[in-house]
Amino acid sequence: MKRGIFLPLVTVLGFVFLYAPILSLIVFSFNESRLVTVWGGFSTRWYGQLFRDPQILNAAWISLRVAVVSASIAVVLGTLVAFVLMRFGRFRSRALLTGMATAPLVMPEVITGLSLLLLFVSMEQLLGWPAGRGETTIIIAHITFCLAYVAVVVQSRLAGMDQSVEEAAMDLGARPVRVFFDITLPIIAPALVAGWLLAFTLSLDDLVIASFVTGPGASTLPMVIFSKVRLGVSPDVNALATIIIGIVALGVGIAMWQMRRAIRRDRE
Repeated sequence: MKRGIFLPLVTVLGFVFLYAPILSLIVFSFNESRLVTVWGGFSTRWYGQLFRDPQILNAAWISLRVAVVSASIAVVLGTLVAFVLMRFGRFRSRALLTGMATAPLVMPEVITGLSLLLLFVSMEQLLGWPAGRGETTIIIAHITFCLAYVAVVVQSRLAGMDQSVEEAAMDLGARPVRVFFDITLPIIAPALVAGWLLAFTLSLDDLVIASFVTGPGASTLPMVIFSKVRLGVSPDVNALATIIIGIVALGVGIAMWQMRRAIRRDRE
């Protein structure tokens, strides 16, 4: 009996420990008072003030632009890497490609950011590109580590895919490119959507790597939030964090829906 009560109790306490601070942040984002720890009544004034802040709006636009571009390119490159690793068997550089694709998963962000900064500086000295650090270097850096996550997601989908469908199509005369676009791509589409959403979320959330490779005039939203929090938490930061939580929750919900839809389709 005690054992039956202990496990649910620990589970509930764990969820409370994880989500109570987030819930408190959301509640106090609707606080009338300027003090974030003193409830002064319900109000949406801080959301209005947030959308009138040019620094926040500019940083949000940069973060969204960087996240969309880097996630889209990472999906293309990550899918190619996963397809090569799963379908091309053993080849001479397979171990090297596997190591390069999985290194960003285990590499500390500080090391990744520093190495990319040194790379960009060396490239500017030798080639003249990229000219300084800014939005372009952030996109390249985010593609570098988002690609690994996309490759893992797509690779797991390819591993559970029935290849007899592709073989049947090739037996009927379809070329490999036609088989990929007409059969393989629609089957792994849910994994591509999930990989894109994961890469988008990781790019939108990144602070450490972007801090190394950015320059003047290209501050992302996490960087602006971090600079504001260092001076003290203000109610508009709570409002901004609530909006980000809503966007991330929506993305996670869409990804879960896509995965369940794919599982249901496979069963049918």
